[in-house]
Amino acid sequence: QVQLVESGGGLVQAGGSLRLSCAASGRTGSYGTGWFRQAPGKEREFVAAISQAGGYTSYADSVRGRFTISRDNAKNIVYLHMNSLKPEDTAVYYCASSRTLGWPPGYDYWGQGTQVTVSS
Repeated sequence: QVQLVESGGGLVQAGGSLRLSCAASGRTGSYGTGWFRQAPGKEREFVAAISQAGGYTSYADSVRGRFTISRDNAKNIVYLHMNSLKPEDTAVYYCASSRTLGWPPGYDYWGQGTQVTVSS
């Protein structure tokens, strides 16, 4: 089993930046990994994804140009750099990883989430 732990959330003013981290541990690698978010009363939505080696990335239209996903496989950490944050970015952010290689990734393992709050 793979365990994923998100960190880096917090309160930030509109226009500010945050960096989220997703640390993976367990008996296997995390392979392809994505970030999702869920605002109160809303469905969970896709934010960004990155392939195991980092050669492929994908972004939701709502965050493209503002967010950047990256990874450090030596540390088993996937990052989400969030710039120019807007109040509508407020949500609990989750990372999720596939248990197999491939692109696009599946999402077999999920973290517990980290809260991001953007004030106006």
